[in-house]
Amino acid sequence: MIAEVAAQEQSGSIARVLRIMARNKELRRVELAFATFNVAEWGTWLAMLVYAYAHGGVTAAGVLATAMLVPAAVGAPPLAAFGERYPPGRVLIAGYLGQAVSCAVVAAAMLAGAPRLAVYALLVLPSVAFTVTRPTQSAFAPGLARLPDELAATNVVSSWIEGVSTLGGPLLVGVVLTVSTPGVVFGVGAAICAVAALLVVPARDAMAAPVSVGDDVASDSPSLGGSVAFVRREPNARTLVLLLGAQAVALGALDILYVELARGVLHLGGNWAGYLNAAFGLGSVLAIGLTARLVGHPRLALPLVLSLAGWTVGLFGLSATPALALSLVLIATAGGARSIFDVTARTLLQRVARPDLLARVLGLLEGLEMAGLAVGSLLATALFALGGAAAAFAGVGALLPLVALSAGRRLLDIDRHATAPVVEVALLRSVPMLSLLPPPTLESLARALIPEDAPAGVEVVTQGDEGDRFYVIADGEADVIADETIVATLHRGDGFGEIALMYDVPRTATVRTRTHVQLYALERDNFLVALTGHLPAQTLAQGLASERLAELEALRASRAPASAD
Repeated sequence: MIAEVAAQEQSGSIARVLRIMARNKELRRVELAFATFNVAEWGTWLAMLVYAYAHGGVTAAGVLATAMLVPAAVGAPPLAAFGERYPPGRVLIAGYLGQAVSCAVVAAAMLAGAPRLAVYALLVLPSVAFTVTRPTQSAFAPGLARLPDELAATNVVSSWIEGVSTLGGPLLVGVVLTVSTPGVVFGVGAAICAVAALLVVPARDAMAAPVSVGDDVASDSPSLGGSVAFVRREPNARTLVLLLGAQAVALGALDILYVELARGVLHLGGNWAGYLNAAFGLGSVLAIGLTARLVGHPRLALPLVLSLAGWTVGLFGLSATPALALSLVLIATAGGARSIFDVTARTLLQRVARPDLLARVLGLLEGLEMAGLAVGSLLATALFALGGAAAAFAGVGALLPLVALSAGRRLLDIDRHATAPVVEVALLRSVPMLSLLPPPTLESLARALIPEDAPAGVEVVTQGDEGDRFYVIADGEADVIADETIVATLHRGDGFGEIALMYDVPRTATVRTRTHVQLYALERDNFLVALTGHLPAQTLAQGLASERLAELEALRASRAPASAD
């Protein structure tokens, strides 16, 4: 009975996450593109390792992985910074196209029998191109989400996608390599990345480029050094970035050890490296029900610690060189633990990072993860040389618990105070008159927002009434009606009500909902204090308000009866 109740709760949690995602078509398209990207990334990565192993064993695979990942680690932060300068949807498309082209080039070289060193050099191109997607998408998602639950659901769905793709990508490699070569895998990867670019096209302009506010952090160079300087000043963000970087070290080591486990320990074919990795993905898939229950969960430290325990059990078990069946179970255990760890740590990072710097922080994380994969590859190679596969699995298994222990009580402190309203900040930044406000002011306003729901046909404000609030639409459409004439239609990211507040006059127009509308209200004093405390934003707001007043006066003049001669 208890098991049945637990299964029903997990099923209900999964259904709730899917319902949340179903109501936002832009997030759905972006997540579907992310799924295709993950399959391509995992597939091409494993194909590269199999190619290198065939030409030089574990050492060649480890050295090549490092050679590929170092440029990716250095290039990730500045590439992620493009999401701060240009519309992130367009940056995301450019990244997918770059991945498609670079994979196609590698496929052509492999299939043409190009020299091994030439192929190794070309492999750097997709490894760098793949670093664009995760930080750009993570910074893009708050601008696409209508409500905080949508962002939380997006994080969970992204984790599911990572897990399913970790299963699908290696399976694809295993099947293709059974009948073909690594070059074909790269060709398939190129096609998949092109499909991802097409999926994002309709959402490419859903979020404008962030506005530079000219504060001390905004002036930092969007380089590796500038990103490191910011995270060094933020101890909570630093702790989470280091934990996720340590996870990448373990993943990089596993990528190398899968090949050795398949061929050197279990004495199976090279295609089994893909199947063993697929077991890791299967564990992530099986953990879907658990990660679904994390949506909206206020405390994440406990699931994070438990996931670390799962990692440790899985990897230490593999150090005992078990039989094939038990190896698959242990790898699946580690995969499920990794999925829960990733959701909790990344969600906490989104909560603690300043929303306007999210792309930069995630770009640094992507770079550190690439470096972590490289370090993991070398670590696995070194541990294998010292004590064989058993020593390598034991050493990797001890890594994450040691890093977590070094964080001490800070994890609990982060869990108690990680409440940054990233969705609300992204919404406010899309309102032109508020976009110039400094990040601390925007975050303060975001915390003061009052969520409201209005069905179709409701007057949110009425012409002639006293003004007491400023409103921002999160989802839906509303008509602006002046003197019984529709003068404009408002959509997500549009604000209204500022004229009555700024000029202390009655409402100049009625705003009536055309569809069901989700919106946020901001009390008069909060709105005015924020604007009057920042001259550029105040000047912009006054200019926009004056334009709206002039449009209303022109409308009234056009409808006034002509005077007699």
